[in-house]
Amino acid sequence: MLRTHTCGELNMAHAGQNVILTGWVQRSRDLGGMTFVDLRDRYGITQLVFNMETHAALCDQARKLGREFVILVEGKVSERSNKNAKMATGDIEITVEKLDILNESKTPPFTIEDNTDGGDELRMKYRYLDLRRNAVKRNMELRHRLAFQTRNYMDSLNFIEVETPVLIKSTPEGARDYVVPSRVNPGEFYALPQSPQTFKQLLMVAGFDRYFQIVKCFRDEDLRADRQPEFTQIDCEMSFVTQEDIFDTFEGLVVHLFKTVKNVDVVKLPRMTWADAMKYYGSDKPDTRFGMQFVELTDIVKGKEFKVFDDAELVVGINAGGCAEYTRKQLDELTDFVKKPQVGAGGLIYLRYAADGTLKSSVDKFYSPEELKKWAEAFDAKPGDLILVLAGKANKTRKALNDLRLEMGSRLGLRNPETFSPLWVYDFPLLEWDEDSQRFYAMHHPFTSPKPEDIALLDTDPGAVRANAYDMVINGVEVGGGSIRIHNKPLQHKMLQLLGFSEEDAQAQFGFLMNAFEFGAPPHGGIAFGFDRLCSLFGGSESIRDYIAFPKNNAARDVMIDSPSRISDDQLKELSLKVSI
Repeated sequence: MLRTHTCGELNMAHAGQNVILTGWVQRSRDLGGMTFVDLRDRYGITQLVFNMETHAALCDQARKLGREFVILVEGKVSERSNKNAKMATGDIEITVEKLDILNESKTPPFTIEDNTDGGDELRMKYRYLDLRRNAVKRNMELRHRLAFQTRNYMDSLNFIEVETPVLIKSTPEGARDYVVPSRVNPGEFYALPQSPQTFKQLLMVAGFDRYFQIVKCFRDEDLRADRQPEFTQIDCEMSFVTQEDIFDTFEGLVVHLFKTVKNVDVVKLPRMTWADAMKYYGSDKPDTRFGMQFVELTDIVKGKEFKVFDDAELVVGINAGGCAEYTRKQLDELTDFVKKPQVGAGGLIYLRYAADGTLKSSVDKFYSPEELKKWAEAFDAKPGDLILVLAGKANKTRKALNDLRLEMGSRLGLRNPETFSPLWVYDFPLLEWDEDSQRFYAMHHPFTSPKPEDIALLDTDPGAVRANAYDMVINGVEVGGGSIRIHNKPLQHKMLQLLGFSEEDAQAQFGFLMNAFEFGAPPHGGIAFGFDRLCSLFGGSESIRDYIAFPKNNAARDVMIDSPSRISDDQLKELSLKVSI
């Protein structure tokens, strides 16, 4: 190594020692007789001192150092006269006796500081500079620790990490595939995997009864803060297990990660059925850091000549505790919020339960004080509370009220990113009906097993069948999802029929899996965690881009390397492709 120490490890125990440090110039300060330079590497910052009286030539050389110059210095560790308690090396400095400039640097397009002056797109273009910032570096270190501790935990339970293929077969289910043309098979294409689903099931058939993989997956879908074209999963599968075994094993993984990475103690995860999640939160990924569970008022409020309620399929609300003193302006803001197109409600009804016990609503002309009191009793409201009510079609209204609940949670400071509330959501519907295509789609994927007691309903009422499926949710974010799988050919064949696959399509796309089931497939199930989402959750950020070394932007472009890009005509010819745009 060129250096004897890093820029983050020296302290008073090293005083008097001669050391060699390497790194980047963070900043410099010329005070006439002395020049101070902060030297940075991955591990921290150390202050260098150049003294004009003892080393005039060195001091002149130091004054010419620019930001981000790469240098090597030799010198002696000394005690600082003005200590900096905010720095790990703040008790010492290096009195420099030798300086080598290893490489000069152009002035960076933004400051390499925690609070940088660079915008998102500029920092993505120069991501290699952005990665030098402490804030981004800490995100990468967090990602490393999560991966390391995941592997430790899985290895301790005899899981084996197996790499599965990246060039696979395209299937029409789920999101769009990224496809790769084959040069040696003209006119044919590989797909990049959306998940290793079928391969991990085949590993169970092969007898690898405990598999995991921290694996890259790819989906060609519209982007948002928690999506990228390529993302990482903790992919897991087990043989000879029930749903309860999956819960115990991977609840243990999450408890282990919180303890070893965040030093947070997580108790046993509560469980909630999908039906209850939708009824009380309007979401299959409820944020349970705070209350405000839904209360249905449909039977209480109908028949009072208030058309909005009388015509509604569902009337439902939340109790915003302590908000009775909201001003008219604040209530108007909430009304405008629920009317946003992305929320979709037609309006907002409210009931104030004043501190003096009086009840005042926005529909007083239709409801007497005694009737409003029944509202308050339904919500178990107390003086000082504010009841917010929406009405309309059931599914649309629950979705809108979920958005309003989350908005109120944020306004009231109830969604602290350092508070963690994980839970299991289970018993999802196996299938969902799509009106446009007039067919069923798998809620999870085509390989999810129905609940054993519901299998008979596949012939009579497929929409009522519950899946042997489960999600892990933390703070309103789905971080993991999985199921007990179908492991016999007849049931898998029936499932594909329900999803509209012809015999030919089923055989062409999934014949290899169904054929494998004829060779002694064990009962099996698993789960996949969104690794990038876990990282952002542990780091307290809403964007997974902050935890990916080289992410894409919202247009799915890598602006640093300018990708995707055109390829040459010769390459197109070699691949038997023509492109005309």
